[in-house]
Amino acid sequence: MFEVIVIGGGPAGLSGALVLGRQRRRVLVADGGQVRNAPADQMHMYLSRDGFPPKELLALGREELTAYPGVELRAGQVRSVKGERDDFTVEFADGRRERARRVLLATGVVDEPFAIPGLAERFGRGVYHCPFCHGWEADGHTLAVIGRDVPQVMLGLYLADRYSDDVVVLTDGPHELPDEVLGRLTARGVPVRTERVAKLTGEPGALRLRLADGSVLERQSVFHRAPVRQRASFAADLGCEVLADGCVRVDEFQATTVPGVSAAGDMARLAALPDALTLVSQAAADGVRAAVWLEQGLFRAGLTAG
Repeated sequence: MFEVIVIGGGPAGLSGALVLGRQRRRVLVADGGQVRNAPADQMHMYLSRDGFPPKELLALGREELTAYPGVELRAGQVRSVKGERDDFTVEFADGRRERARRVLLATGVVDEPFAIPGLAERFGRGVYHCPFCHGWEADGHTLAVIGRDVPQVMLGLYLADRYSDDVVVLTDGPHELPDEVLGRLTARGVPVRTERVAKLTGEPGALRLRLADGSVLERQSVFHRAPVRQRASFAADLGCEVLADGCVRVDEFQATTVPGVSAAGDMARLAALPDALTLVSQAAADGVRAAVWLEQGLFRAGLTAG
């Protein structure tokens, strides 16, 4: 029996495994190979690695884990997670089963861009979701924001405040927005266009948005805060509380509402926070925090390492 099975081989899962491995815990990392920021060439706001390729970060992380004999990395999809504290069973798609005393979920979320031809293909390359991650690189660009609800539309106001004097909000069809929001956008000089977006073409720095009325809007970058969904249903299957936005509820220790199950990364958040942060550095920090308190819990329960 493993002491902890970590499901997810991204920054959160690998960071958690690193902490546990250094504490001589027997850990299995199940890595399905699906990473949210795979389309991106660079990551940002990770101290000493600003602008570093995300794929290289993960490769280095996996290599570092080989120094700890208690940590096993296994490529493969997990089919199900069942059980309770001190006796969880994780089944892989190939039929193999492993048991663990604790589970750390780090499966992340999946972005689901609007069904606009050409949008999903450019997500992470010319189309960006986060001004913290990509605003600096878009400084001075002509920008478009594609969004239908208040948080998505207000991204246009934020970008106009920080990075560009030429921002257009595209609601991809008529959508009712509060007068206060529209007034603030108008006061900042951000037009709101309600035509459907028929198609997105071009390359980063030279994008073309064809609207339903036949007009074409040329932009250097596009921002789109796409809706997201959980990549896997394991948290819900185990009975963990899921918040209204789809995030798994965790406490200050990264523990879910199910004993023995922790969650880390952008799949989970504190109930007091309005949104899950989507930063690589935050995911890594969540994984460290979860692992530290998992270790402390195991130790206090008399489950010594080895």
